[in-house]
Amino acid sequence: MPAFMMHVSFLCKEVSKSVIRLSSMFSGMWCVCLAMAFSLANQIEGWSAEPPRNVVFILSDDHRADVLGAAGHPIIKTPNLDRLASEGVRFENAFVTTSICAASRATLLTGLYERGHRYTFRTVPMAKTITDLSYPVLLRESGYRTGFVGKFGVGVQPGVQQQMFDFFKPLNRSPYFKRQPDGSKKHITDTVGDLAIEFLNSQPEDQPFCLSISFNAGHAEDNDKKDHYPWPPSADSLYEDIQFPRPKLDDPKIFDSQPAFLKKSLNRDRFFWRWDTPEKYQRNMRAYFRLLSGMDHTVGRILNELKDLGLDQSTVVIFCGDNGYYMAERGFAGKWSHYEQSLRVPLIIRDPQIDGDRKGVVESRLALNLDVAATILDASGVEVPGSYQGKSLLPLIRGSQQREWRKDFLIEHLMHFPQGIPKYEGVRGERWVYARYFEEQPAYEFLHDLHQDPDQLENLADDSRYATQLDMMRKRCDEIRDAAGGEYSLEKFPLRN
Repeated sequence: MPAFMMHVSFLCKEVSKSVIRLSSMFSGMWCVCLAMAFSLANQIEGWSAEPPRNVVFILSDDHRADVLGAAGHPIIKTPNLDRLASEGVRFENAFVTTSICAASRATLLTGLYERGHRYTFRTVPMAKTITDLSYPVLLRESGYRTGFVGKFGVGVQPGVQQQMFDFFKPLNRSPYFKRQPDGSKKHITDTVGDLAIEFLNSQPEDQPFCLSISFNAGHAEDNDKKDHYPWPPSADSLYEDIQFPRPKLDDPKIFDSQPAFLKKSLNRDRFFWRWDTPEKYQRNMRAYFRLLSGMDHTVGRILNELKDLGLDQSTVVIFCGDNGYYMAERGFAGKWSHYEQSLRVPLIIRDPQIDGDRKGVVESRLALNLDVAATILDASGVEVPGSYQGKSLLPLIRGSQQREWRKDFLIEHLMHFPQGIPKYEGVRGERWVYARYFEEQPAYEFLHDLHQDPDQLENLADDSRYATQLDMMRKRCDEIRDAAGGEYSLEKFPLRN
């Protein structure tokens, strides 16, 4: 742990000074002690010659993987995230394991699946035994200064936020524009940037830091059915003359093919809030893209501040989305279910230490929100707990072959919301996707072949030709599920009173 080793090195130097003073009075054994002290100090100084690296972790909200200029989107303007991707590594197969902000953000903090940390909307706060091993707590214990700005969105026990962060500035939407002391209003995306820059400018030179920046953008203002996506002034002029095309999976037949419980889900309810008429679709797409571009503008401010302060070459920057998003595909809005639009997120890591030929690389191996905590600790030189269910992504951005890298992962959604979000568990592999909506009577299963059907338009679960594959996926789901925390029950996920 580099921060700790710096202190040990200093202590050993002080010991060696004392030995020098004593050696002037004695000989023999003191000469041996002197040599040992010098050797130990020099070795430890060598271990810590490279100062601990800083980390800036940036999280967007309701942001799907393909809504990024660097990912080839023809309309969205994200020049600062595109620059980050050109200077780092972008993961084209990055996913969340649970597609909802509360559970996903708990996973990002703890490195655990949903059924490992057992937190989502409506549950009691996470147990302190879990948060004690979160990345901000472990970093602070290792000598890091930790900061958090923006949407926290996770329930923790009293006092845990103070245990996690030296600088804690939570900001939530509803509304996006907040009244200022002078009577004016300011978009919280801009305020997040101000506070992040304040943290960076107050950073002691001799202490490493980790700053977590969590945007509310591009989450809709759900309480306002007309003005869903209030954007910041920096995006006022964008997309004015754009006619947004309807999504690829817009055919009503695709919605008609869904089982009844998905047709009646919150995915469908919110479709009528946002996307069901041509006028509403154009207005909300324009506003949503402006909200994301406004976030990108603030990311640019933060990246520029790192450079101006001379911190860019000692700071690892990670950008990720908290879950995917339906923009009318399949006749849906929101996230929550097992399809790719719900699970895929953008993920970029810029590490100044990677070789030049790795900059701008697009990495295809499977990466998860589950991996972020381990990656942050690894980048900081802090030991990753054995209880973590994710892995550090640093070997992948450095080009390591990693023979044992994952081929699949658990997907799940366990929020107790009978009115519109059905629970499921499943497996997303490199070729096959399996999902089991286990509270339906009988349980309803999906099986998709991504090689033959990348849009997941066919459900092969009832096709006898795929019975063997279905059985394999069922068993694999049970295996990963049980390793991650076992079968779901309300006793394991107690609800708040």
